[in-house]
Amino acid sequence: MRLKSLAIALSTAGLLAAIPAAPASADGPWPGEEPWPPGNCQQGTFCAWPNWAPVNSGPTETPSLVTTGPWTGSAPTKTFYNYTTANVELEYHHTWQDDSTVITHCATPRGNIFYLQVIVTKVNWHGSC
Repeated sequence: MRLKSLAIALSTAGLLAAIPAAPASADGPWPGEEPWPPGNCQQGTFCAWPNWAPVNSGPTETPSLVTTGPWTGSAPTKTFYNYTTANVELEYHHTWQDDSTVITHCATPRGNIFYLQVIVTKVNWHGSC
């Protein structure tokens, strides 16, 4: 019985080893795996949009922010995509009923959403944040 189990395990391992690896894409290991793909954000940039993007298709409207390096300003944001290989540190604020809160967020490569409208005021590139 042990020999039969060993034979099955070895044949399964042989099959898995024989399956060719997926070719590396010029776009990197994402966005095909993402619920929020980059839409109209070009590779090598960080993009933000003022509205939520449709799941699985990505945003098509004009981004409120597109940058390839450090940036400061004011961009309304609900959806963002870090289409780079670096971590990006975002500084943003949200105004509540009584005051405004400034928050720093580490955006690793890929896309994400904010559940509330925020104003991104600073983008900084980091190796790790």
